[in-house]
Amino acid sequence: MKPIIIPSPLVSAEWLNAHLEAPNLVVLDATIPKAVAADSLAESGVQIPQARFFDLKQKFSDVYGEFPNTFPSEAQFVLEAQSLGINSDSAIVVYDDQGIYSSARAWWLFKAFGYDNVAVLNGGLPEWIKSGFVVEPKEAYTGVKGNFTGSYHPRYMKFFQDMLKESREGTQTIIDARSESRFKGLEVEPRAGLRSGSIPNSVNLPYTDLLENGVFKDVESLKNLFSTLAKPEDGITFSCGSGITACILALGAELSGYDNISVYDGSWTEWGSLTEA
Repeated sequence: MKPIIIPSPLVSAEWLNAHLEAPNLVVLDATIPKAVAADSLAESGVQIPQARFFDLKQKFSDVYGEFPNTFPSEAQFVLEAQSLGINSDSAIVVYDDQGIYSSARAWWLFKAFGYDNVAVLNGGLPEWIKSGFVVEPKEAYTGVKGNFTGSYHPRYMKFFQDMLKESREGTQTIIDARSESRFKGLEVEPRAGLRSGSIPNSVNLPYTDLLENGVFKDVESLKNLFSTLAKPEDGITFSCGSGITACILALGAELSGYDNISVYDGSWTEWGSLTEA
């Protein structure tokens, strides 16, 4: 089987199964526990064949950062990607046990470090199992080190000082992926001691609105959702609780033809901690 190029930022279980033996394919399991309402599949103990665990919490975040899931350094990202046997010509498909949740964060990290031959598995492990494809027990990667290289592209990530400016001056459309009740400050945040609310001058599009039965809605439906909030040429910054589900909106926006998009790394956890109501 010949090496492959990923055809889209989102691939189906059928596509992945058909290309599972491609020599340059790397399948990554980027599962993390959900902040709210964890799914029973999260502790399933199985993986897609030859999947490698992409540890967002301990390997691909700044573990010394004040806030969770903090953006890693270029050196750290490259080193950890190499440790998973990822090469400069790898075709990467990322999934998670929840369906569509943390896999989009891994996809976005690769893009932020200049690597585009990567996609999210639509529906993740639940859709793979539902489709009747084989699974195997989870196991750690013990293969050879890869030769992956990457370079940080600043336009993909926004940080606190960027957001102060964007919120004050309205230079970007800020779209929050949390639930409507969290966005409106009607629900207690899952992080202990964090105040409720939202970034001033932001708007709300819950990431769950992009999904149906655990998979992305069709592109026309996605376009309709985004068109009510921003034009394709507009600059958009996505936020959420801690930088995870904002990446689901980023993926949906890219599928819908938006390309001037970025993610606020610290999201509400950082904003709500560093600012007052």
